[in-house]
Amino acid sequence: MIKRKMIKSNKLTTVAFLGVFALLLHSCAIPKITSKEAEVGLPTAYSNTAGDRTNTAKVSWKTFFKDPYLQQLIDSTLVNNKEMNIVLQKVNRANNEIQARKGEYLPNLNFGAGADLEKVGKFTRNGAVEENLNIREDERFPEPLANYQLGLYSSWELDVWKKLRNAKKVAVMEYMASVEGKNFLMTNLVAEVANSYYELIALDNQLSNLEANIEIQKNALEIVKLLKESARTTSLAVKRFEAEAQKNESEIYKLKQEIVETENRINFLVGRTPQPVLRNSNDFMQSEPYLLNAGLPSQLLENRPDIRKAELELSAAKLDIKVAKANFYPSFGIKAGVGFEAFNPKFLLNSPESLLYSIAGEALMPLVNRNAIKATYKNASAKQIEAAFEYEQTILKAYTEVVNQMAKIDNLEKTYQFKNSQVEALQESISIANQLFQSARADYMEVLLTQRDALEAKAELIATRKDQMVASVSLYRALGGGWN
Repeated sequence: MIKRKMIKSNKLTTVAFLGVFALLLHSCAIPKITSKEAEVGLPTAYSNTAGDRTNTAKVSWKTFFKDPYLQQLIDSTLVNNKEMNIVLQKVNRANNEIQARKGEYLPNLNFGAGADLEKVGKFTRNGAVEENLNIREDERFPEPLANYQLGLYSSWELDVWKKLRNAKKVAVMEYMASVEGKNFLMTNLVAEVANSYYELIALDNQLSNLEANIEIQKNALEIVKLLKESARTTSLAVKRFEAEAQKNESEIYKLKQEIVETENRINFLVGRTPQPVLRNSNDFMQSEPYLLNAGLPSQLLENRPDIRKAELELSAAKLDIKVAKANFYPSFGIKAGVGFEAFNPKFLLNSPESLLYSIAGEALMPLVNRNAIKATYKNASAKQIEAAFEYEQTILKAYTEVVNQMAKIDNLEKTYQFKNSQVEALQESISIANQLFQSARADYMEVLLTQRDALEAKAELIATRKDQMVASVSLYRALGGGWN
């Protein structure tokens, strides 16, 4: 009979052992996930270059921009811009996260002190023991019983699977990505300030052109009035010349409003209240657009902060998968403590009577209901694939921006040449039209239309020069310049 019970007990033990072993095997099973390697498919050279490695992106913005007023504006923007200062604090937060992650895989050591008081009933187990126990001869057990303790307590999670160290590496990469994000913001701010500055100068030139044209129209109006007095023309011509001059004078206030708004856009970027912006507008039409060398497409991977940021985020996402995978494995920890404990403060530091110490090790492993761990693991996989696509998209966007701006610069140069010839021809036609009108060989409408065409052509020429300057700045930004 006894033998049968022993056999039955052994069978139950074996079944229980096999059940636990099966659970352990099940807990070690890790779901299959997919990942993606980023594909960088850039041409070896830009279509309209000979593969020159010289790259203007490596030139500092202080060297690239020659205008001292613009240099001062950019310098103030990089110091005082509100968005830049917000991003700098995010960089600091990312740096602090490294310190926090580093502390997770180092042992914790804490000092603790405490006191408590307990009163138990006499008809309880502890009360019966206290009733019959004397701690000293002729002394009764204290009631209520106090307890005092102090000591050092330590815990340490052993990073067997490198989960904590990989998490720290993720924090480092995220910090580096935040620095690249700050650099990318810097390139955009430099380009935005420069573009707004050239737009402001172009508006100044548009205003000067309009005022000069109005002066020409006023002189023509005086001539028409004299011709009317001598009965060589009609009052209709006088009114049409007056209307044209008034129309252009009303445009002055529209341009002045655009100047104010552009100035304040610059002031906002600089981080200051609205005020006049110092600038030099006199030599705008004589200034030549910046000459840039695009270098090789592969240099974008090195020069563009947004590409480097995407690359770091991709590397961090790969490590996040390893961190999430380690959650399926057992975690090992050590706990230890040493200190003193006594019911009376005068006995607290008595050694070895009041001395206590402990040390323990533990291993924890998820067995059932691992849905949260699985979801975290799958999310890490999805995040890695997402980061790979974002990296590819960032590279494609950067290359497209460079190609577009290079084509734009080339086409604007040809446009400017034709516009300049048009303006020169129309300037000459104004004098010819005035002479023909005074000799009654041309109608007053021909004079008005010629003046109007000349004004519009000069305005388009100024706008084309502005577009050339903006395109050069945009190419400088697209190549990755402005942050170094």
